[in-house]
Amino acid sequence: MKKLIFLFGLLSVWFVSGQNSITGIVLDANTDDALQNVTVSVAGNNNIEVVTDASGTFKLTNVAAGTVDVVFTKDGYSILRMPVTIADGQAIDLGTVLLKKFIQEDVTLITLTDDELNDDSTAADNISGLLQSSRDVFLRTAAFEFGQTFFRVRGLDSENGTVLINGIEMNKSFNGRPQWSNWGGLNDVVRNQTLTNGLSASDYTFGGILGTTNINTRASQYREGGRVTYSSSDRSYTNRIMATYSSGLLENGWAYTISAGRRWGEEGFNDATFYDANSLFVSVEKQLNDKHSLNFTGIYAPNRRGLSSANTQEVYDLKGIRYNEFWGYQDGEKRNSRVRRVVEPILMLNHYWDISENTTLNTNVAYQFGEQGRSRLDFGGTDIDPGSGFPIGNAANPSPTYYQKLPSYFRRNFPDNPLLAFQAQEAFVNDGQIDWQSLYIANQNNLVAGGNAINIVYEDRTDDRQFTANSILNTVINDNITVNGSVNFTSLVSENFAELTDLLGARAYLDVDPFASDLVNNPGAVQNDINNPNRLITEGDRFRYNFEIRSNTIGGFAQAQFKYKKVDFFLAGSVKNTTYQREGLYRNGGFPDNSFGKGEKLSFTGFGAKGGLTYKLTGRHLFDFNAGYVTRAPSIRNTFSNSRENNNIVPGITEEKITSFDASYIYRSPIIKARLTGYYTKMEDANEISFFYADGVFASFDGQNANTNLNGQAFIQEVLQGVDKRHIGGELGIEAQVTSTIKLKGVASVGQFTYDNNPNLYISSENFAEITSEAGRGVVPLGQTNLKDYKVAGGPQRAFSLGFEYRDPDYWWFGASSNFFSNAYIDISPLQRSSNFYTDFTDGQVFNDYDPELARELLRQEQFDDYMLVNLIGGKSWKFGDYYVGFFASINNVFDKEYKTGGFEQGRNANFRELRDDSALETRVFGNRYWYGRGRTYFLNVYFRF
Repeated sequence: MKKLIFLFGLLSVWFVSGQNSITGIVLDANTDDALQNVTVSVAGNNNIEVVTDASGTFKLTNVAAGTVDVVFTKDGYSILRMPVTIADGQAIDLGTVLLKKFIQEDVTLITLTDDELNDDSTAADNISGLLQSSRDVFLRTAAFEFGQTFFRVRGLDSENGTVLINGIEMNKSFNGRPQWSNWGGLNDVVRNQTLTNGLSASDYTFGGILGTTNINTRASQYREGGRVTYSSSDRSYTNRIMATYSSGLLENGWAYTISAGRRWGEEGFNDATFYDANSLFVSVEKQLNDKHSLNFTGIYAPNRRGLSSANTQEVYDLKGIRYNEFWGYQDGEKRNSRVRRVVEPILMLNHYWDISENTTLNTNVAYQFGEQGRSRLDFGGTDIDPGSGFPIGNAANPSPTYYQKLPSYFRRNFPDNPLLAFQAQEAFVNDGQIDWQSLYIANQNNLVAGGNAINIVYEDRTDDRQFTANSILNTVINDNITVNGSVNFTSLVSENFAELTDLLGARAYLDVDPFASDLVNNPGAVQNDINNPNRLITEGDRFRYNFEIRSNTIGGFAQAQFKYKKVDFFLAGSVKNTTYQREGLYRNGGFPDNSFGKGEKLSFTGFGAKGGLTYKLTGRHLFDFNAGYVTRAPSIRNTFSNSRENNNIVPGITEEKITSFDASYIYRSPIIKARLTGYYTKMEDANEISFFYADGVFASFDGQNANTNLNGQAFIQEVLQGVDKRHIGGELGIEAQVTSTIKLKGVASVGQFTYDNNPNLYISSENFAEITSEAGRGVVPLGQTNLKDYKVAGGPQRAFSLGFEYRDPDYWWFGASSNFFSNAYIDISPLQRSSNFYTDFTDGQVFNDYDPELARELLRQEQFDDYMLVNLIGGKSWKFGDYYVGFFASINNVFDKEYKTGGFEQGRNANFRELRDDSALETRVFGNRYWYGRGRTYFLNVYFRF
């Protein structure tokens, strides 16, 4: 009996102590809004930890009697430690707990979007914009520390991530990539973002294998108030000013947000890279009743900027990494010949319908229109010879880095006269820019003689009109199951043409092809448009090429998400049909039967299936697995082999296939957050098209020979068909809140991204118009190109970062990071790794002096040097009643390290003999071209918020 009484007493004590509890509600100290997903724990006890619910409420149970520290943590907020003394059997209600938000504000969106995303459709493409809203330490670091090197997460381009605005996809049909500049300079209003990483489930769309970013511009969901910002930098622009105001939801059910900005500068880091951009945003919402709301969004962000050149090492050694070949002085001002211009307004109407407490339907329509232009110099102006009727003329190449103007050319061709090389070097070092005056003089002299323009400036234009409509359904079946789905339709009409923008003092320009060949047998080949021969054009006229691409897509996705105590998982599927059709508006002289009118209508059907599972071993230890298989239509860019001249499509084109898998271990505690991930991605049946001028091209098929000159020179389109790539690697991200003010972080990315097969290679050119193969007229099959196991170019394949942040309770903070990069490679030339490389075009046989060992050495892929970059950032903010004032400043590349971010092999040396002779020189004439990263740069931002 005594034992029973004793046991009963022990149980009573345990029961009473088990009732010790601490409850409360966590709110934002500034807005009094409830804070969800705040981690609340007892310091020193790993078993007592909860997160707040949607109302900010929490309850800790089984708290030991005595004095304990209750710790509150949430990203973006100061850690709060609250001592609490609790007795046995006591239930303590802490009431309202206020967390203070760091007023660091928008460092991410401000320092990233305008700089690292400038070249979103060039070799500098990266995926930083997809990651900027992430709370994951690895993805944040990839966006903000690695972005300046054009690092690509898992080695993937941004076409593998999906960007939405209010549920409407913004990736371009032309290349699959988002056009960031369409909403550039509107940082204040694009910060409301929802990110899903990789193959994870998205409530809006099936998404890409890199993930999904949805930008929410609904007016009622912006914080009421305003903000004015001024920024100064020496990266892409030198000045920026922004102003934004949001009304919040008014009593009459209306809400609006307006934002305007301007970014400008005469020169960024590279010479003559001016910046001129304006931005305007408006969002207006009317809540019709408790269930229906309409929101209109308008975005207008026109921008112009001067481009910079990729250069050979010879040029960089003589002029430095800021050098840019595209400009010269005109009337005492720097004029850049290569200007990129984007004006593509977006109009959007969204209907939000709360069908029930658990079901919503979001229906959206959008219309985007406008133009993109890239200017360049043309020096091929001609006149018609009265005797022969053929065009005569052309001018010397005005590029200051044209190979016949550089010292290496004279060392190779005049080795016994070093004075020539010295004079070329002195002229280039002392000037080395475009001579605009000489271009005007040449035109004026020809005008006096009754001739046409020899030199002009023109734009390659793309004018798109796109209509998009979709509906997105979300329904909560019960506490464990959520179902998502959508249907989507997009219709695009894309006009593509060249437009003459500056006659440089002349009166007219003759619209013919000065490089056309075999005019004796085919005199019409010289005409860009046989329907309008020898047409004289003036400024504002279209010329050279003119065609339309029409594209329609229709598709949908469905998804089910399941959440349980120990396991979460999802399954998703998608289907999309895409059609393309080219309509030529000019009848090209080289392809008179295959250029004018509508071409074949192409149809691609893509399917996607993916799933994921998260196993929660405990609240701190999680295991996450995702897998997917996707087929998708090729982009417009990679579908037509030579769209400017004819209707040819890539031979054997089909849907691209992607298989992807990743597995992660995730650790979460109030002090440490970490993720370790391994991944594997296989991409199959992709296509890649590039354009360049080549020497030593042997083009022959079935006894038909191309009409190239004695050196095998031609401007060609290089078509890779059936490209397979393999991406495998691992990611590690860890951050530790070692004190309430100091956070340490470490990140590692180790990958291997390689070509996984030897794809088919075709070359196309107007010079090959006499050849007809199974791939079409003017398309020459070269068999396979030996790319297997070569590395895929695109930033470093290994990257590491160590850093820390200090955040003082008085709202000042600073941080530093050291970042190491390695295993970056040059973009290789497929043509040099094909049969063309060892074939003598004079007889079709292997070169009699071909050396396989030397060839392997010549074709060894260049690996760039490793490098380390150190970055600093810091700031301070003040609160005066309801007003906030703050600033932050960052310095990238503190030690001014010079490093290569990318580059490519010039395809000009297309065969063994050309490459052998060029590589034997101390300084190559046609060496690899590189992009260098910026040296030491700064960014300063000051803001006032009310």
